[in-house]
Amino acid sequence: MSLRLRTTSVTATREVAAVVAEHVRPGDLLLLVGDLGAGKTTFAQGFARALGIDDVVTSPTFTLARTYPGRLPMHHVDVYRLDRMAEVDDLALGELIDSKGVTLVEWGDVILSALPSSYLEVRLEFAADPDERAITVSAVGPVWQPRAAALKTNLGSWTAEPC
Repeated sequence: MSLRLRTTSVTATREVAAVVAEHVRPGDLLLLVGDLGAGKTTFAQGFARALGIDDVVTSPTFTLARTYPGRLPMHHVDVYRLDRMAEVDDLALGELIDSKGVTLVEWGDVILSALPSSYLEVRLEFAADPDERAITVSAVGPVWQPRAAALKTNLGSWTAEPC
């Protein structure tokens, strides 16, 4: 399942993230993909709020990983600064993903070989207006497939075009 969405504000991008958060389960993995400034951390902020996380969520670019307590613990990882796959091993991503929380990995597409084969990819791209984003949500592997129809229905108000 791939779904193409369009948001016209930071608030709307956070709202999309909140809808996605309604569908997560312990052990889920989300890859947040997009250019610098495309809205990966904005998405994580809306996602966190929907999990009942009151902490301020910022990009973990320099700390690499942060965990926030909520309805489900949210592990927020940023692999942008990693130079080698060996550094990915040092993050203990497998342990985070296997935990009772949900893991969001910014720039996750660059370390696909180190990740499980089931995940939800959220690709954020710039659009014509500075606050507008094209968002593609793709369920990859068997874990997300059973939830894909409900996710598609609940994200319907932002649908831009079929993928």
